Amino acid sequence: MKIICDKNLLNFAVQTVQKAVATKTPMPILTGIYITTKNNQVELEATDYEIGITCTIDAQIIENGSIVISGKYLQEMVRRLPGETVNIETNQEDKTILITSGTAQFNLLSLPSEEFPVIQRLKTENKILVKDNILRELIKKTIFACATDESRPIFTGGLMETRANDIRLIATNTHRLAFKKNEIALQSKKLQIIIPSKILQEVAKLLTSDVPIDVEITWTQNQVAFSFDGVYILSRLIEGQFPDYNKVIPNDFSTEITVDKQLFLAAVERVALLSRDGDYNIIKFLFKDESIMITSNNPEIGKACEIIPGNISGKELEIAFNAKYITDILKNLDSDIISISLNTSLSPGCIKPIDDETYIYVITPVRIN
Repeated sequence: MKIICDKNLLNFAVQTVQKAVATKTPMPILTGIYITTKNNQVELEATDYEIGITCTIDAQIIENGSIVISGKYLQEMVRRLPGETVNIETNQEDKTILITSGTAQFNLLSLPSEEFPVIQRLKTENKILVKDNILRELIKKTIFACATDESRPIFTGGLMETRANDIRLIATNTHRLAFKKNEIALQSKKLQIIIPSKILQEVAKLLTSDVPIDVEITWTQNQVAFSFDGVYILSRLIEGQFPDYNKVIPNDFSTEITVDKQLFLAAVERVALLSRDGDYNIIKFLFKDESIMITSNNPEIGKACEIIPGNISGKELEIAFNAKYITDILKNLDSDIISISLNTSLSPGCIKPIDDETYIYVITPVRIN
C-alpha cells in the first residue's frame, strides 16, 4: 500500500476510530487500527467487539492495500507530525510501514491485516433519518441519568424509540429518569431499542457539524449503527425489557415552584459542599412562602444553609434529594427559569424547563427523619 493524505484529515480519522481501539485484550490485533484503500479513499477502522468505528477520508492512492498499525502509537504520532501531508508506504519484505511527513520519518512494525475482524455493515431495511442536532440534544439531555452499575445492564443504556412523528430517548437508574423527545419526519419503520450509554456518548462527541446533517440509524435484533459524514459506528444493543416510563412520570402535583436556574444551581452546589462525605450526598429543601431553604448537615464537618427566592404555589413542603441528581439536571438545562413539581416528601418530583414541554426529569426523594 502507498498513499498520500492530508495530515489534518488523517488526524481526524485516527482520533475518531481511536475510541474503539481495545486497551485491555488478549488479542493484540484489536489494539491496532486497520487502514485500507477503497475508491480513491482511505478507510480507517477499529473495534473492541463492543463498539466498532469506521472513518473514511479522501486520499491520493498510489498503490492499493491494507495494513494494521498500533493504535496507541499512530494516534500520538499523527498528532505531532510536522508536515501538511502524510505519506504511508508498506514494505512487504520486512513487514514494516514507512510514515513520512515534513522532516519526520517513522518505521513501524505492522500487525497481520488478515487477522483483523473487519467491520461488517448492517444489511437491513430497519433505518431512520435524524438530524444530528436533534440526536445530540436527545443524548445530552438524558444520558447522564443512566446507571453505571453493570450488575443491572438494562439501566446502563438509553431507550430510543419512535412514535408517528417523534423520536424519544429515555434514561434511568431507578432513582431518577430523564425523558426527551423531538419531532422528526414521519418514519416508515418503528424503532425501539436500548443503546449502551457509552456508545451514545461517543456518538454525541462526534456530532460536531455546524450545519445540520442527516444521521442514518440502522438496527437489527442485537446491533445498532449510526452513519454520518464519513463516520460509521456499530454497537451491540442491550437485551431486555425496559420499564414502562409512563408509569413513573406523575400526572398531578400539589406544590409547584419556579426558580432561576443559575441561582438555584449555585446555591445547591455551595450547600452540597458539606454533604459530599456522606453516603448519599443528601441535601434538604424547604419550600415555604416565597423562599427555598437549602440545608445540609454533616456531623463530622458542620452545617450549611442558604435561602433563595422562588415562586411557590400550593402547600409548603420539606423534601431531601441526592445533591448530584439535582446538579446533573440543572447543568443540562438551557432554560433560565425552571419548574419543580412535588406532591409529598416521599413521592417522586419533576424538574423541567418552563419553556419546553418535550423534556422532563423525574427524581426520587431520600427518606429523612
